[in-house]
Amino acid sequence: MAQSAVIIIQTGTPPAAIRQQYGDLPQWFSQAIGRPLSALQVVRVFEGEALPAPDPARLAVITGSWDMVTDRLPWSEATAEWIRQAMAAEMPLLGVCYGHQLMAHALGGEVGYLDCIRETGCLPVSLTPSAAADPLLENLPATFPVHLTHMQSVTRLPAGAEVLGRSAIDPHQIIRYGKYAVSTQFHPEFPVAAARAMIERNRTVFSQEGRDTDAILAQITETPEATGILQRFIEHHLPDGRAEGC
Repeated sequence: MAQSAVIIIQTGTPPAAIRQQYGDLPQWFSQAIGRPLSALQVVRVFEGEALPAPDPARLAVITGSWDMVTDRLPWSEATAEWIRQAMAAEMPLLGVCYGHQLMAHALGGEVGYLDCIRETGCLPVSLTPSAAADPLLENLPATFPVHLTHMQSVTRLPAGAEVLGRSAIDPHQIIRYGKYAVSTQFHPEFPVAAARAMIERNRTVFSQEGRDTDAILAQITETPEATGILQRFIEHHLPDGRAEGC
């Protein structure tokens, strides 16, 4: 059996009620990129599973999590070391939410809590002028909606990193790390139904924070531009269709 060209580095799992109804994160990524789950290698690093050696002939997507990068959990710090090795090997990497922050942390940046507690819902992200020349972002609208849910953010960029997208709250929504690595604070993989369910689940918390849950829910929509970035990443780095694995 040939090894999969796509590695999903899973850094967490949704609450049981969400997972039981809508599936786990690897299913969400599988659906978003249009590849069967059997064609992907899933490594549950948050449960201590070991990562394969970095390989520039493969690519990796680092998922979101319900943990915090600043807690520096042992599995997270081990994954950060793997990220450094993968970058040195010029292995294509895409970080999402926690993965976005972990990449920044691994490469010398800083991560911290947002002043506004959290950025959540379906909100607009605007591209920087540099995005027009980026192979994953060219021809996208200047502003488009994305799914967001995070309390921490990249507060200082690593040396050499370039910002390609920002939101009203977070100036580091899309970060490029050279030719092979990019990350997004937002979630290109979220199914709309799961996004709604996660917001509904936090209704009491949002009320305590003075947020209008119904208004947040009313904003939820499909995010094809964000999902397209994930799809383009796969296609750009595996142009011969190797994401199908065996």
